[in-house]
Amino acid sequence: MREKIAVLMGGRSLEREVSLASGRRVTDALTAAGYRVLPLDVTADLVATIRAERPDAAYIALHGKYGEDGTIQELLEFLGVPYTGPGVVSCTLSWDKSVTKHMLAEKGLPTPAWITLTSDAFKEMGAATALDLIPAAVGGFPVAVKPSRQGSALGMTKVDSAEGLAEALLDALSYDTSALVEKWVDGVELAVSVVGDGDSLTVLPPVEIAPKEGLYDFSARMSADDVDFFAPARITAEQTAEVVRVAREVHEALDCRDVSRVDMMLDIHGRVHVLECNTSPGMTETSLLPMAAEAAGTTFTEVVSAIIEAALARKDSGT
Repeated sequence: MREKIAVLMGGRSLEREVSLASGRRVTDALTAAGYRVLPLDVTADLVATIRAERPDAAYIALHGKYGEDGTIQELLEFLGVPYTGPGVVSCTLSWDKSVTKHMLAEKGLPTPAWITLTSDAFKEMGAATALDLIPAAVGGFPVAVKPSRQGSALGMTKVDSAEGLAEALLDALSYDTSALVEKWVDGVELAVSVVGDGDSLTVLPPVEIAPKEGLYDFSARMSADDVDFFAPARITAEQTAEVVRVAREVHEALDCRDVSRVDMMLDIHGRVHVLECNTSPGMTETSLLPMAAEAAGTTFTEVVSAIIEAALARKDSGT
């Protein structure tokens, strides 16, 4: 009988329902592949359950806070359980969009101009008196205002003029203690999934995201009827090659392993702009990574099996 795999899902983040859907689908895929699967909603009983069940590895299907910020990863390392996806440092860096962008800029990777403001900067240092400086700092309006540490576009607002800036910042800071103001980029929105690392790294076909109306915000992400997806994306071969190259370099720059999804924009001039890197991409029926895998001719079960096998290999090698 094959190894016992704990599938971790749910938890208490704002993305709980999506995580439960991802976890159920991963559970079904691993069961079909012959593993002994232990589906676990992440609660206060998690550590006791893991210690009693002693799984061979954990598949992290958690999204958002605690699942992508290094929390569950550090706990599993403490418990001695190999897990899927990037490690503690990679998750910590990728979860904070501002830190991610600093790292991308240092590596020469393209990302829209931005500034970051914290709630402490407003409360203790009078940052509200400098909002008039923001347009010049990022290259003018429109801008995207969003929490530095949050997923699924929660708390994101498009701001077209100075009048809307303060309210958007307040909204973003209701989700996190740090908010990012980023130059808005018009063009083709893309999600580029990366599987593996090192010599086994594979970049899946880019998926184009085309909202039927408005933005690809939290509401649109929760309703597949509001968005058209194209896998592979409707871009040229040259543009695809550049997007794939950048996604690979982002995955490597943030020291990701097993799986990541790089979200980016291809502007009207064909230039790539990296927005963020997700270390625990959705795995639901309407999620972007499964779409990309299907476009590449790979089944969902094959993708999930490859990801868990990478974690099991680390157990065997003692790393």
